[in-house]
Amino acid sequence: MVVGSDGFWRLLYPIHHAETIRQAAEKNNLDPLLIASIIRVESKFRAENVSKVGAVGLMQLMPETADWIAKESDIPYRGTVDLSDPETNIHMGSWYITSLIKQFKGNRAAAIAAYNAGPGRVSRWINEGVWDGTFETSEKIPVGETRHYIQRVFFSYEKYQQLYPNF
Repeated sequence: MVVGSDGFWRLLYPIHHAETIRQAAEKNNLDPLLIASIIRVESKFRAENVSKVGAVGLMQLMPETADWIAKESDIPYRGTVDLSDPETNIHMGSWYITSLIKQFKGNRAAAIAAYNAGPGRVSRWINEGVWDGTFETSEKIPVGETRHYIQRVFFSYEKYQQLYPNF
């Protein structure tokens, strides 16, 4: 395999669980490549991942967030054990992204930042003028982890769009 070829880059930017991602994207009116980008940044497609703060699965959902999603959505959910199931995790995470995009009136940069930092913090940054909520000014996000998170998600998204134009 030639370094720099599409085959090489597809090894670094895979799409696992493609059918589930497509279904969740269609149901939640999202670009499936955005979902894949978030999964890549969150877990590198490792369903068994549990973060040091307790986020679980492919899309690294916190159990409390998953409980809230279960109450607000029609996604079957029996508890934290379900978060390791790729199908449940992808559907819940995708539903949550859509809910954040609605909350931030279509602003995907703010929604993705909120996926990482929480919607309350991101709303506060925007309302206090710390950050205007755009990707172009993401260097003004006061939390380094969140600043780097949205930069990595958008970089991955651009890469996925190049590698999988017909996904």
